[in-house]
Amino acid sequence: MNGLPLSAAGLVLRRGGQLAVNGVSLGLAVGQWVALVGPNGAGKSTLLMLLAGLRRPDAGEARLFGRPLQAWPAAQRAQRVAWLSQQGQAEGEIAARDVVRLGRLPRHGLLGTPDAEDEAAVERAMAETECTPFAARRLNELSGGERQRVLLARALAVQAPVLLLDEPMAHLDAPHQRALCRGLQARARQGTAVVSVMHDLTLALAAERVLVMHQGRLRADGPPDDADLRDILVQVFGGAFGIERVATAGGWRWVAVPSL
Repeated sequence: MNGLPLSAAGLVLRRGGQLAVNGVSLGLAVGQWVALVGPNGAGKSTLLMLLAGLRRPDAGEARLFGRPLQAWPAAQRAQRVAWLSQQGQAEGEIAARDVVRLGRLPRHGLLGTPDAEDEAAVERAMAETECTPFAARRLNELSGGERQRVLLARALAVQAPVLLLDEPMAHLDAPHQRALCRGLQARARQGTAVVSVMHDLTLALAAERVLVMHQGRLRADGPPDDADLRDILVQVFGGAFGIERVATAGGWRWVAVPSL
């Protein structure tokens, strides 16, 4: 796995006497969008934090470009791994554009001066998330969906080769969910390794690869076309839905249909 941008071997993390992450091993390939799914409390967000280097595992190891994650200086790691928290802070008097500019801090530091390259990256990220029309507005003036798009733009502005997103679709309406899915697919095609925790299973099944977690373990790992993966996905959610293949204007898609 050393040739991969990000990999993990035997990751374990205990929380309150429970195994939040229990022996997870995986490798993230260049140019691939991966959806991480599972029931509430499965360990998805905790695993993403371990992969981002925000928590130290009790056992096992994560590697970034073949080097132990914790061996990277924080600034260098932040240039290579962009992170969106499930509960990102997005309040206050700061303007939306200035929030997105924070994504460039790993490159020039707190005392550095942003240059034209930084500003171009900020503009591209805001255009991609459709934040430009309210770039000058304060965060406390924005809706939940608008704030989420600003936080997404901040993560995208890093231009890191590894992008870890915890519930990036939160608060987004259907058009912006579609735009984000297309954006993640495009970034993957350009060579970024993308992992996103997803609650909407139909959107997750649009990813190239799906990781299914349950009770801290990685239960399945494969493309949506894998019948075994789909069976395990239905199983870990207690049969609350079925997965059907449907024809759409963009081709055949796997869709989660609630079992009501």
